[in-house]
Amino acid sequence: MLLLQQLVNSIMLGSVYVTVAVAFTLTIGILNFLNFTIPTLFMLAGMVGWALSYWGIPFGISGPLPWALSLAIGILAAIAVSLIVERFTFRYLKTKYGDSTEHAIPLVSSLGFLLIVENLVRIGYGTEARRFPGPDADMTLDLGGILVRIPQLVSLVITVLIVLALVQMMKRSRIGRGLRAIAENPDAANILGVDTTRIVPVVFMLTGMLCGLAGALFAVNYGEVSPMMGEDIGTKAIAGMVIGGLGSIWGAVLGGLCVGLLEMMTVHFFGADTVQVVVWGALLIVLIAYPNGLLGHHSIGKGKL
Repeated sequence: MLLLQQLVNSIMLGSVYVTVAVAFTLTIGILNFLNFTIPTLFMLAGMVGWALSYWGIPFGISGPLPWALSLAIGILAAIAVSLIVERFTFRYLKTKYGDSTEHAIPLVSSLGFLLIVENLVRIGYGTEARRFPGPDADMTLDLGGILVRIPQLVSLVITVLIVLALVQMMKRSRIGRGLRAIAENPDAANILGVDTTRIVPVVFMLTGMLCGLAGALFAVNYGEVSPMMGEDIGTKAIAGMVIGGLGSIWGAVLGGLCVGLLEMMTVHFFGADTVQVVVWGALLIVLIAYPNGLLGHHSIGKGKL
């Protein structure tokens, strides 16, 4: 029974990794760009949500806000920052100093955004973890001895719906066709009439939404936020993305769930200190056996999503 409980916990934890891994996959698969600000966007939603629910809007504009409204504003903040990153990485730095094959400039500039935002949050709110005031009621279901937290169950359902909606959007909508054209060849997409200056921000908006939503759900599920909360989640989401297959949405789903399963089972059998060894060891083994990941069939930037 205890092992079954850990399996359920694995799926719940894996759903958080899935959401962030899909965000990484979007930027890798479409823009061929490893966006280092993704862990920061995850953290920002949780910290902004906590600050608004504890202090309210700055300068005395309001008192503490309800936690749900605070998290909604936190998600909007993550989307806004993601669009700012797009404005000063792809649209400006890349077009001014790089070409369509240049990846170093946006990668390094996104790392700069990560450090700036993270340190601003640390200066503003300190480095210690904060308790998030989530739902007051007992939100635990007892399913034949298996305990399931309702917020975690809701998070899992939301994650599944987001992935399904994203897949349908990529297949059937005009924006999705434009995104897939850019993923195949951005220069050819431009020649064919795809307006990359309008389509690329959509990737960053989706990235901010996914990370913000994951950060908000994490705050509700675990009742705690901190300026460092994005680091561990971000690195494990990257591991999940690579295990599943670079640039594949379903690969990110599979990889995120695998990392959640590995983490919970490692904690159960060997203790928390060995989690990083097992997760990153598994990543290396997968890369040796399947260089493109479990569901990857193409090289980066070619015919995915």
